[in-house]
Amino acid sequence: MKKTAVKTDDDDMLPEYDFSRGVRGKYAARYQRGTNVVVLEPDVAREFTSAADVNNSLRALASLIHQREKAPAGK
Repeated sequence: MKKTAVKTDDDDMLPEYDFSRGVRGKYAARYQRGTNVVVLEPDVAREFTSAADVNNSLRALASLIHQREKAPAGK
């Protein structure tokens, strides 16, 4: 007797998806340390083409903000 395929309600999983070589929990430790995904608007993404560019720019901006906060009032 031929077995019939079990149909599920999950249409996202196509038969050609192959997870036989997948590793469970491969990124679990990295995820636990924290993640912060930010989607850039297209015009911003054109200016900052890498994560390093974005991070360097934000660090520079943060430094300017901290300097301004520490500056005496009226200057």
